[in-house]
Amino acid sequence: MKQFGAKRARASRWASVPLRLVLVTVAAASALVTQFVMHNTGSLPEINLQNLIKPKPVAIGGVASVIDGDTIEVHGQRIRLNGIDAPESRQYCDDAKGFEYPCGRRSAQALDEFLAASRPVHCSFVTWDRYGRFVGDCTRSDGANVAAWMAEHGEALDWPKYSHGEYAPQQSKASAAKVGLWVGSFQAPWDWRAQHSDDGPTTAPLSVLGSGNAGCNIKGNISAEGERIYHVPGQKYYSVTLISPAKGERWFCSEAEAVAAGWRRSKR
Repeated sequence: MKQFGAKRARASRWASVPLRLVLVTVAAASALVTQFVMHNTGSLPEINLQNLIKPKPVAIGGVASVIDGDTIEVHGQRIRLNGIDAPESRQYCDDAKGFEYPCGRRSAQALDEFLAASRPVHCSFVTWDRYGRFVGDCTRSDGANVAAWMAEHGEALDWPKYSHGEYAPQQSKASAAKVGLWVGSFQAPWDWRAQHSDDGPTTAPLSVLGSGNAGCNIKGNISAEGERIYHVPGQKYYSVTLISPAKGERWFCSEAEAVAAGWRRSKR
């Protein structure tokens, strides 16, 4: 009789556990087991726990802030462009004469100018990446595919691991025309990240071309002479201006805030 009562008590406790918690726990355990099998056999595809526990979002549209050459932000949502990989913000490449140049920043600038030519951008959801970012297929308001343009102009590479070669034709055109990265020599972004994994984050907490908060996108820069100058979106040097908090530079949410803090507006 006692044994029967104990079984009923255990059953009652299980019945009180929320179904969602049970499903998430089972999904997490399954993912861990699968990852273990992958590590030991290498025969199964990558499993992303984010896609097991996060709901599929609706498409996103709006004016984008550029984080780097393959990542944008719309309405506070980070969006990773599906199928391509661009040089990291801190990455340098060699030009045709063998001189180094900041290919990561140049890629981001190219993306910024391309998106600005036909706003807004529209992104359909593909998956969540392992960092919890929305991975999407994005087009400008005129219908131009953003990832395809970046690959065709040599500002990013087709990423076979995720694209299955979708942008390989555009990449071949860029390579043949020797445009963008193909004008000189470079290291594939995924290889560069692997070699610099101990150097800290490859993308700064505040982006190169847009802030983490879409409303606070005014760049407070300090010149080589120590002058405090702020840049607003649309000005000539806004896209190429980098913000380094370590130097005392910062982002502002309004021009009034920048002026009150001692910064002056850039003349162009």
